Amino acid sequence: MTIDMYQASIPVFIRFLGNLSDLLDKGEAHAEAQGIEPAVMLGYRLYPDMLPLTGQVQIACDTAKRCAARLTGTEAPSDADDEASFEALQARIQRTVDYLRDFKPDDIAGTDDKPVKLELPIATLDFTGMQYLLYFALPNFFFHVTTAHGILRHCGVAIGKLDYMGGT
Repeated sequence: MTIDMYQASIPVFIRFLGNLSDLLDKGEAHAEAQGIEPAVMLGYRLYPDMLPLTGQVQIACDTAKRCAARLTGTEAPSDADDEASFEALQARIQRTVDYLRDFKPDDIAGTDDKPVKLELPIATLDFTGMQYLLYFALPNFFFHVTTAHGILRHCGVAIGKLDYMGGT
């Protein structure tokens, strides 16, 4: 039995990017209410060798875009990675969602066996489309959304699991 590659990718990315947007809204409101300079919160990281909040959002967006592009054999749009405000991060999320909404089920259908080669600085990874989606793209995407949630939570933003899941 195969999975529906479209349902397992595009709607999932769109939903959790929306949740991430909501988390950022709450983070921005918290920063304003507490008199925290937004740049401080945007630059916060859970550990010195981890990316800051801005980087977590950027990579979540890039992972979603690149997954759709790799599965369909197209080129994903790129961003300058220069977001320095909540507003700029929200715009990046919206551009990503708009890009993902252009994909239709037929664009992704049948990509479960498609060869996907991922060139990383330290290795080249070869996957089928399904392996790439399930074992690389989705885990990587969720890692960065989760880390963004963790950063905001650590900064004192009143968010919880339901905010992450999109239940509130």
